[in-house]
Amino acid sequence: MKLKIGNIELDERVVLAPMAGVTDITYRTICKEMGAGLVCTEMVSAKGLYYNDIKTNRLMKINENNRPVSLQIFGSDPDVMAYVVEKHINERKDIDIIDVNMGCPTPKIVKNGDGSALMKTPELAGSIINKIKKVSNKPVTAKIRAGWDSRSINAAEVAQNLEYNGVDLIAVHGRTREQFYTGKSSNNIIKEVKEKVNVPVIGNGDIFTPEDAVKMIKDTGCDGVMVGRGILGNPWLIKNIVKAFNNDYDFYVPTSTDKIQIVKRHAEMLIKELDEKIAILEMRKFAAWYMKGMKGSSEARNKINKISKADDLYYILDEYSKFIGS
Repeated sequence: MKLKIGNIELDERVVLAPMAGVTDITYRTICKEMGAGLVCTEMVSAKGLYYNDIKTNRLMKINENNRPVSLQIFGSDPDVMAYVVEKHINERKDIDIIDVNMGCPTPKIVKNGDGSALMKTPELAGSIINKIKKVSNKPVTAKIRAGWDSRSINAAEVAQNLEYNGVDLIAVHGRTREQFYTGKSSNNIIKEVKEKVNVPVIGNGDIFTPEDAVKMIKDTGCDGVMVGRGILGNPWLIKNIVKAFNNDYDFYVPTSTDKIQIVKRHAEMLIKELDEKIAILEMRKFAAWYMKGMKGSSEARNKINKISKADDLYYILDEYSKFIGS
């Protein structure tokens, strides 16, 4: 079964969650190759776009081979958000979907009333979607949380408001803002949202195995899943969720060689996008994620954390490959 978002039809029901500092053009490409039906950019500030911030524009670089691509924007001023959609995003043929962030829990975002702070102001959240829909030539989606805290679980109410104002799809993370990423994500909340609205609903939260994704669909009736932290260092999770959705449980288990090779390829791709030193500094976290749990990898990871040249990275990885091959 395919998933349709407005006039965009996805080949697979697995969506890459937008994650700041993670889902850049390079990692989106890797995850798309693993079979993601939709990939999302890191969140982009509507005000940054409004004021033509160079860094903000860099976040919007798209690889045509990754399409369909969703651009996630955040903000809490409906007029500013509608303006940037009309003046900056509509003209972009390489952006297929606009997603509005109503779920980011970080203090620097919510202190301005953005992200998951919008869970406290359902009418404002609805107004944002309403004004964007009036000017957008692309489908508009929203990513929400269960609520602000355990005393204000209102995902279903917010979702109904968004649907009334024209949203094309809703992604629900089954945690409150108060929880951040602690405790457990609630499939029951995702199920409630799915039962209360007619637009497609994507479930998000605690998907670390293909079985988690299958269980979320079964428990909630949602139309697809969004994977986030589960793919840190493990983009093969996407490939295996796609397999599970097609009743193929012969999962791909990456070898140590696979992991070393993807660190090298990721670095090579990143260097094409960034200055070499910056790219290798960025690779520190990615290498740590890819190599986590590998035999005797702590020393190699410690060495990677002290370098800034590609040749040094490749040398460390080659030496480590000899070590694990012995």
